Amino acid sequence: MSYTALYRKWRPVSFEDVKGQDPIVQTLKNQITSERIGHAYLFCGTRGTGKTSIAKIYARAVNCEHPVDGSPCNECASCKSILAGTSMNVVEIDAASNNGVENIRDIREQVQYPPTEGKYRVYIIDEVHMLSIGAFNALLKTLEEPPSYVIFILATTEVHKIPITILSRCQRYDFKRISLETIAGRLRQLTEAEHIETEDKALMYIAKAADGSLRDALSLLDQCVAFHYGKLLTYENVLDVLGAVDSGVFSSMFNAVIEGRTKDCITQLEEIVIQGRELGQFVTDFIWYLRNLLLVQSTDDAEGLLDMSEENLKQLKEDSTKTDGNTLMRYIRVLSELSNQLRYASQKRVMVEVALIKLTRPSMEPDMDSVLQRLKQLEAAVEDLEAGGFMPKAGMPPQVGMLPASADMQGVQPQMAAIPVQAAGMPGVPSGNASEAAGAGIVPPNQVSLPPAQLEDLNLIRNEWAKIIRSAGGSARACFRDTVVEPGGEGCLTIVFLDSMSYDMGRRPTVIGQLEQLVQDNYGKSIYFKTRLAGRGERLDTIYVTKEDLEDKIHMDITYED
Repeated sequence: MSYTALYRKWRPVSFEDVKGQDPIVQTLKNQITSERIGHAYLFCGTRGTGKTSIAKIYARAVNCEHPVDGSPCNECASCKSILAGTSMNVVEIDAASNNGVENIRDIREQVQYPPTEGKYRVYIIDEVHMLSIGAFNALLKTLEEPPSYVIFILATTEVHKIPITILSRCQRYDFKRISLETIAGRLRQLTEAEHIETEDKALMYIAKAADGSLRDALSLLDQCVAFHYGKLLTYENVLDVLGAVDSGVFSSMFNAVIEGRTKDCITQLEEIVIQGRELGQFVTDFIWYLRNLLLVQSTDDAEGLLDMSEENLKQLKEDSTKTDGNTLMRYIRVLSELSNQLRYASQKRVMVEVALIKLTRPSMEPDMDSVLQRLKQLEAAVEDLEAGGFMPKAGMPPQVGMLPASADMQGVQPQMAAIPVQAAGMPGVPSGNASEAAGAGIVPPNQVSLPPAQLEDLNLIRNEWAKIIRSAGGSARACFRDTVVEPGGEGCLTIVFLDSMSYDMGRRPTVIGQLEQLVQDNYGKSIYFKTRLAGRGERLDTIYVTKEDLEDKIHMDITYED
């Protein structure tokens, strides 16, 4: 007997065998049990999710002589004939090759005759979106008012191509992608039944590569087992067969990119090529890795959006803190453009190397995203100078982040003395009085008195600012990340933004209204917020105290004139 592919051998024969589509299965079973059977169904969803399989099971169930809880018994004469493909009651049509008006007219002529045996005549039209406009028009009347013994089941992967006049005449069922755990569990069952030894990690990777399609997963498993027949199917074996790259490689590549280590990026790419990995697949997987980083960075509950192990999720969270969302989106844009170009490229390796150089050296691109990344690198270098360090950031030119070895340090000291830093008791400056700070070459911060009520509101919001931002979530959390809160008058506070992009996002009335509502709900304070953009070179290290605190601090009498 000839070999049968796994996806054909293990095609579901009853509703209980269907995995990952429980709501649809339960609905169809209830219809059969209650005898509320429709005349037209539309099954839509991605490939390999069970559309055709469920259509065939449903066709047997409506004609079954002894249905069991809505499922076909697969033992009666009707079920056996349908399974064998000899029944005249079930007609399968491939609309990709039978898409003309004549084919639909043949169906219209056939539906006039009732079934010789069984209750229903079922027409399963696969890839129905391939029908021509004329064919759809010819189908309309028959689809709307078919004979009582006719059922139409239309299946498609591109529901947006179906005319609305067809959609309105069908019961629509959307088949979702099958989850990673469901596919892996099914693969585990099949390998045990087929006496195939596998590692769980290998099955999980196959399930991930299938992208929600159980049929694709079975085909990939068939391919891997054939290559390593009679041996334990390991994770490394699967990577070899599929030409994929381990997730740890993406983390290493990502760190090399953000640190500007161009040589390390090229070296890692060379190792991938030597191992025989497919470069197009590598770029696609790297894009997905960056997408996952962006999700972890942008959402509070990324665990619910990502199907992966705790180990990989921990690594993602660690990597997500090393850069910002704008930089990640730039990386994704560059690699997406590369992915489209690789389809027709003859020198794929060269193009991937050029893309990696672009990622590590933003100066090569004149677009706004690259300019912003370069500005952030410059800001980081300036912060190092302000802190007294002279080592450059990775990927920065030496002249920006580091003074030459021959520099006259006597000329440097006066410049350093003029750099404003945070006040005593604030991060970056040790405790002590202002005179000690001045003696150390540090300019003390301004001290401004506020009415007690205003100072109370200011201190409350400043202490709770991080919590308030987290509660806002989404884009608000990102744009308020680097902000300073200042007094803005009675019952008002001013949010100071340090960059223009965050300012443009954060000053929107809806965002400000959300913050004001959060403060009202959580703290019982009716505070309204104003926004402004910090000026270049502006000091933001002012200390706010009451009039009494200021007088006590200075230890002198202050006369206030009316």
